Amino acid sequence: MKIAVIGVKGIPAKQGGIEHYCQELYKDITRQGHSVDLYARSDYTKVDGFSRHMCNGVQVISLPSIPLKRGDAFVNSFFAAFVASLKKYDIIHFHALGPSLFCWIPRSLSSAKIVVTCHGLDWQRSKWSKFASSIIYRGEQTAVANADKLIVVSQDLQTYFQKKYAMDPTYIPTAPAEYSDSEANSDYVNSLGLEPKHYIIFLGRLVPEKRPELLLEAFKLLNSQRWKLVFVGDTSGTDNFKSELLEAKNDKIIFTNILTGTKLSDIVRNAGLFVLPSDLEGLPLVVLEAMREGIPVLASDIPPHQQLIGQDRGTLFKAGNLQSLIANLEQVLSQPTESRVKAKKAQEYVQANYSWKKVSYENLVLYTKLSKLLNNQSPKSGNSDRHK
Repeated sequence: MKIAVIGVKGIPAKQGGIEHYCQELYKDITRQGHSVDLYARSDYTKVDGFSRHMCNGVQVISLPSIPLKRGDAFVNSFFAAFVASLKKYDIIHFHALGPSLFCWIPRSLSSAKIVVTCHGLDWQRSKWSKFASSIIYRGEQTAVANADKLIVVSQDLQTYFQKKYAMDPTYIPTAPAEYSDSEANSDYVNSLGLEPKHYIIFLGRLVPEKRPELLLEAFKLLNSQRWKLVFVGDTSGTDNFKSELLEAKNDKIIFTNILTGTKLSDIVRNAGLFVLPSDLEGLPLVVLEAMREGIPVLASDIPPHQQLIGQDRGTLFKAGNLQSLIANLEQVLSQPTESRVKAKKAQEYVQANYSWKKVSYENLVLYTKLSKLLNNQSPKSGNSDRHK
């Protein structure tokens, strides 16, 4: 099959759950003999517009970027949808709701089957203006109206689409991204003045909906003694927000910016506790990665986190509640044996239920069914089978 991918900044992935998701998914799919073109943004891949390069078997086609911080994603998705419509693909797969605003283009101009994966209700993210949120919400509606299949990555998202649109999306959860091989090296950890297993880690974009400032405030009020707090990640159009966080930087509160390779794997594997206090998530890769590595997890009690670390696989606190976060931090840090037991259960749960082999298999099953429909019908026969 020939597959086009739209809505991804680019690969190799630097920061962003969707980028890491697509890097792992399509690496596996190309290994099975399928052709994948991923339409990327030149400001992310750092190459000239219309340049091409191969990454893990995927052809990455970089389209020109425009100097608009938040408009670039929409313009890039529009051009990608138009360019892909002029080529002969079996599947055109849109990732995220914003880019899906343009899935009507290949629906109108191409015979390819249209797939949309919703990684989260992005119109709810606080970084967007009211106007931008309304546009992304329109992308959700466009996806429902035009996609042959809609995929969701969490049970909570599946319930949302069932209730709101009386439809049954395909549930395919994500899986933890692969880390670099390492032998529990702590050289980078030591260089930051950190003691292995005695620091808390936050990994992700420093954006308001992930609530890093709540964790920062809780840690400052905690009698932490030997413990330190590390923020790994950078902004996503939220530089002012990050600047406010950096004002608290000291010898016990450390910001590393984006990490990759062995530095990333080592700082996660040596952590004593992973915390994600988000108000909004799809199905967070970073939590799955911490669970796979056997790191105790404390997270807000939003539905995606309940799906992952409920049933004694981690600890949940009341989302947005500072006192609840402080109380649960104190409890987890004071009960290391219980935390390790939960972390072991979480590790076994991830190994049994979340693998890229399973994710790629289920995506390919869906692609294959759609491709067979494409071969058995004329371009004008419609798409009455959508979402079934």
